[in-house]
Amino acid sequence: MSLLTEKFKEVLFSVLPITIIVIILNFTIVPLEMPVFIRFLLGALLVIIGLTIFLFGVDLAITPIGNHMGSTLVKSNKLWIVGVGGLILGFLISIAEPDLHILAKQVELVTSGAISMWGIIIVVSIGIAILVALGLIRIVHNMTLRKFFTICYFIILIFGLFTPTEFIAIAFDASGATTGAMTVPFLLALNTGVTRLKKDSLSSEEDSFGLVGIASAGAILGVMAMGIVTRPDNLTSTLDHSLSQSSSIILPFIREIPSVSLQIILALTPILVLFLIFQVVSFKLSKKALSKILKGIVYAFIGLVLFLSAVNAGFMEVGSIVGYGTASMENKFFVIFVGFLLGLVTILAEPAVHVLTHQIEEITSGYVKRGSVFLSLSIGVAFSVALTIIKIIVPGVKLWHYLLPGYIVAIALMQFVPGLFIGMAFDSGGVASGPMTATFILAFAQGVAEAIEGADVLLDGFGVIAMVALTPLIALQALGFIYKIKSRKGGLNTNGKSEGTQ
Repeated sequence: MSLLTEKFKEVLFSVLPITIIVIILNFTIVPLEMPVFIRFLLGALLVIIGLTIFLFGVDLAITPIGNHMGSTLVKSNKLWIVGVGGLILGFLISIAEPDLHILAKQVELVTSGAISMWGIIIVVSIGIAILVALGLIRIVHNMTLRKFFTICYFIILIFGLFTPTEFIAIAFDASGATTGAMTVPFLLALNTGVTRLKKDSLSSEEDSFGLVGIASAGAILGVMAMGIVTRPDNLTSTLDHSLSQSSSIILPFIREIPSVSLQIILALTPILVLFLIFQVVSFKLSKKALSKILKGIVYAFIGLVLFLSAVNAGFMEVGSIVGYGTASMENKFFVIFVGFLLGLVTILAEPAVHVLTHQIEEITSGYVKRGSVFLSLSIGVAFSVALTIIKIIVPGVKLWHYLLPGYIVAIALMQFVPGLFIGMAFDSGGVASGPMTATFILAFAQGVAEAIEGADVLLDGFGVIAMVALTPLIALQALGFIYKIKSRKGGLNTNGKSEGTQ
């Protein structure tokens, strides 16, 4: 129960700041209709309960499965098995990612079904599958992350030249949304399972990070490829406020449960079947260990159903209403300030960011303080959300005006920072853009786009997840660069230990 209590505290501090901001806005500048406000509070409560149960299930089932799978693939000593295993596992875990389902549903709603929800989920999952397979092969072949990411983002740049404008923001949003609560722990565990068996301790330590960032690149390439191949015409962009017209509080939640339950069953069943096959053929876990993992799968299912039902029925609509309301005010400073504030509290409260900062402090033996990492990430993400709002408000400012120089800086920094920080930085992009970004802040940006004359919900409403995912790439690599300079002056290596102790 101590683990469940710990998860509850993490999620509570993740959801509470945004909930408090909405309550303050409701009683000040953006009053909500009473049924909408009560639905939001109920939705926030169910998000907390659902995400807590889901993360508890992830620790019991998804992480151990990832560890076992990674170790089994490498023990085979066959490159093709590692590649095929990476393809299958990357595809299955991506399909089960709740943040990806949320983003894909938003894309379908905004485009009035022209871009289907399952179309996005499938192409993103294929992209992730291919890159996860290549990422695992990279570890086995000892290819540096520096070289791998440089090649990946060069290909992304080439794809971007031919991708329709409507798909650019969706592609980069997918890179952040797809590395969420399900994918991150599984890929980290899979990565650990593979690197644990490497004999070179220094390279295996550096290779402990990076697979999440590699998967993010796969998501971008998948959506870009979809845009290049399909090139749909006459994409319309609208924001649905149908829930706001309902005076019922409970009914919207009840309506969501059957469809969400079916989605989650379809998503989790392949992972469960694959695990049971491996259990018979390879794992041969004890009855106690097997029972624990199966219970974890059940917890993950229940948690996901509660979480997604709450998000769809009561949480996201308020995000778009708050965005619309603040953007409709004559003084546009308010909407920029609210966006800045939402970015600040979201990153401060994201549970996975706490884990990441602890890891950085531990690996560098306390030389890089988690407080400095927190500060740089918080300010960076706050500015990234504010800049996204400015992009929506100011005509002529496009997403690529931010992303292109941002990724050029990130790729340039890679050439000068320790390999350990490269993996951390690219992994943290997925960590930073967690459940709160994929739900409330995305809806907030779309509400702003709906309110601003001349803005387009499809072209301008998406992109905020991409901006949040970009910031840590620069922030952590900049810290790595500073750390490298300090460590040289102090006679330390990249792990914060004196050179003489090696």
